[in-house]
Parts: sequence; C-alpha cells; structure tokens
Amino acid sequence: MKILLVEDDERITDALVEDLSDRNYVVEVANDGQAGWELADTFTYDLILLDVMLPRLDGVSLCRRLRSKGCTTPILMLTARDTVGDRVAGLDAGADDYLIKPFDLQELSARIRALSRRGSSPLPPVLEWGELRLDPSTCDVAYGNRSLTLSPTEYRLLEFFLRHGRRVFSRAQILEQLWSFDQIPEESTVKAHIRSLRQN
Repeated sequence: MKILLVEDDERITDALVEDLSDRNYVVEVANDGQAGWELADTFTYDLILLDVMLPRLDGVSLCRRLRSKGCTTPILMLTARDTVGDRVAGLDAGADDYLIKPFDLQELSARIRALSRRGSSPLPPVLEWGELRLDPSTCDVAYGNRSLTLSPTEYRLLEFFLRHGRRVFSRAQILEQLWSFDQIPEESTVKAHIRSLRQN
C-alpha cells in the first residue's frame, strides 16, 4: 500500500514514517499543503494521511480541493483540533476518517486497514490465493502450514498482487505503486525481487 503523509511536524513525521515502513507501507511525505496537493495531483496513492493545520494550504482546504477534482483516495485526517465542529468540518470537506492527536500507532494502523477494506469491492481482512495466506494486520505470510519469511519488498509485492487479483501490471506500474518517487530502482531490480518471491 502506498501512503501520502501530509504533515509539517518533523517529529510526528519521523515516527509515522518509521512505524508505517515497519508495517510494509510505502510512504511519501509532504511538509505543507501545497506540496501535498502537487504530489496527490501527480501520483496515485492508496491512502492520504492529512494533518489539518498545515502551512501554505490547510488540510481541510486541501481535502476539499482533492474531492472537487474527483480524487476518491481515502483520506484520514490527523489533528490536535478535537471539537465537534472541527471534526464535522473535516468530514464535510470529504475526509473518510478523523483521528485526534496524540493517537496510538496501533489504532492508526487499524484505521488504515479498515479504510483499505472499504470501496466498491471490499477486501477480506486476510488475503488468500489457494494455500497462500497474507494477514495485513500482523504481516504474517503462510503457505499451507508453513510460515514464510519475506523481505519487506517481497512482502509489499505479494500484498500488491493479492490485492489486485488477476490483473496484469507492467514493471513501470509496479515501480510506481510500490516505491516512493525518490527511491525508484531499476526495472531489473523488480524482476529480481519477483524471482526471489517465486522461490519462496
């Protein structure tokens, strides 16, 4: 899953990037609302984590702008503003969920999983293909009764393929979905990761 984090507090950003990366998410960061708009307008994300109080363009205005341009990506607002009016403003602007700071990272992870299951064809909590099982809540992967140990990249590839069923993707599409724009490897690297995944 590829996440856009729009947050101007460096301490919060570092903690979230570390935790989300440990959970095998690809995270791209924007430190202000305008930068968030430019990234969201250029790249495709599975989820946007959006602070409300941002420089250059506040989170509510950014959310409203994204929705007015037809963006259907789930948006989870993260903010210290906790009045009912603030929550209503965020949700009315188009946010799918609203989480008050400070929050527990486990709760954030659960909300991300819940948002990823929404949509026209909700996915089951555990992804399966034959005897292969992947549990996004624990990052456990098993084939039959055997537990598999995958690298973070192999895990992201497998989850991506399981979430998209029988669709076929080019290497370029896989690169865009599973790596941040500033860390995109060569296409040959993708082939090597897929080959390693098959050998597991």
